[in-house]
Amino acid sequence: MGRDIESATYTREQRQRYREKVKICLDVFERMLATGSFAFDEPMTGMEIELNLVDANFCPTMDNAEVLAAIANPEYQTELARFNIEFNVTPRPLSGQSVVELERDLRASLNEAERRCAQLGTHIIMIGILPTIMPDTFDGDWMSANARYVALNDAVLAARGEDIHLDITGPSGEHLVRYADSLAPESACTSMQLHVQVMPNAFAGYWNAAQLLAGPQLALGANSPYFMGHELWAETRIALFTQAADTRPVELKNQGVRPRVFFGDRWITSIFDLFEENARYFPALLPEIDDEDPQVAFHAGRAPKLAEMRLHNGTIYRWNRPIYDIVDGRPHLRVENRVLPAGPTIVDTLANAAFYYGALRALAGEDRPVWTRMAFATAEENFNSGARHGIDATLFWPGRGEIPASELVLRDLLPLAHAGLAEWGMDADVRERFLGIIEGRCLTGQNGAEWQVRTVRALEGRGLSRSDALHQMLARYTENMHDNEPVHTWELPKA
Repeated sequence: MGRDIESATYTREQRQRYREKVKICLDVFERMLATGSFAFDEPMTGMEIELNLVDANFCPTMDNAEVLAAIANPEYQTELARFNIEFNVTPRPLSGQSVVELERDLRASLNEAERRCAQLGTHIIMIGILPTIMPDTFDGDWMSANARYVALNDAVLAARGEDIHLDITGPSGEHLVRYADSLAPESACTSMQLHVQVMPNAFAGYWNAAQLLAGPQLALGANSPYFMGHELWAETRIALFTQAADTRPVELKNQGVRPRVFFGDRWITSIFDLFEENARYFPALLPEIDDEDPQVAFHAGRAPKLAEMRLHNGTIYRWNRPIYDIVDGRPHLRVENRVLPAGPTIVDTLANAAFYYGALRALAGEDRPVWTRMAFATAEENFNSGARHGIDATLFWPGRGEIPASELVLRDLLPLAHAGLAEWGMDADVRERFLGIIEGRCLTGQNGAEWQVRTVRALEGRGLSRSDALHQMLARYTENMHDNEPVHTWELPKA
């Protein structure tokens, strides 16, 4: 969805023409799949991390334009809200010591970005939802200065025809109900995205495996328990993003119309299934028409941009999204995993990535894949359970039945992750380091969300208000984040 938008309004004729162009793109894409027109020299992985900007009091600060000018690094870009920026990590292989080198590079880059931000009185925090966001955060000019964001905001509200309704109840019983007249609540959701380049004939296996892993990923990595002062889901970001970007009024929900934030409804046999489903079920939000004729480009031996198909795909928020992209004139395919929140630390982030990439590779390569023994609806139930309960979630797994998430990871998924990372060529000491962090979370029962909740409750036990407890918790979180010690080792305050 990074493409710039030229217009914020569209005619009926543009919408009809756009639909036709998406279909033409699909036809060309199908032919490309049939003729093997994709690059794959070496399996590459990539990462994007969304970040929050706060002031000295740990409240959101609306100065991302000034921050980006100060950082002066093209790897950092705007996000939807003015208190967000995004860090794009250069793709690289997983072999050898590359993840250790990546950890060093990420820390150096973020430390330098923090140093430059601090000169403006601003600080960077990696967290799923900034717990100091309150209703008045979005009073005034909260949106980044980009025509694409304005167009998307207007398109979602126009499609919905009414204000956005948020209604989230946490396992503890706390209940948030609010209405919003913009996409502002969506901007509170800061995530990390993991990319893996795959061959066309392997895509379905990798996407299905990624869907299987979504529940365990959330259980292990949940880091978003608070929104607008309420203790909600362990990974509230899942429910919040789903509701904040919903283009359906109640009547269309009742009819079973698919939401744009979409887990999916079936296992796939080809990447084409997902792009075809996009065109079949989802109306265009941003019907920008590109000048290129993809058929002409394909017949001329060039990699067609498939611009309309790609833009349309960027406005459908699958938790595991298919990606068609072109680098140096060569097209390739990727699975984009959008499940995890940002943070808590660089080392935790890379542990989450190592677990995902390793288990993904192993599950995708099994002779009798797990998804052939699990209903798709069960994978979605695992996803929701992981989001609601985090490290305390109970998940279903073939051969295990209902099992605590930490036990499933220790017994089944960590060995798979070790084997998968070995197949990627990662050195044994690197595997042990990062997957040992995942093991530590399972053994201690402490991930980012659990630490946040336990800390706030302890501070409230001392007599602090919820607001003061959240601010103090975030101050402690930030100090721990900079220390880069794994979250399962973070100390808790005494009540």
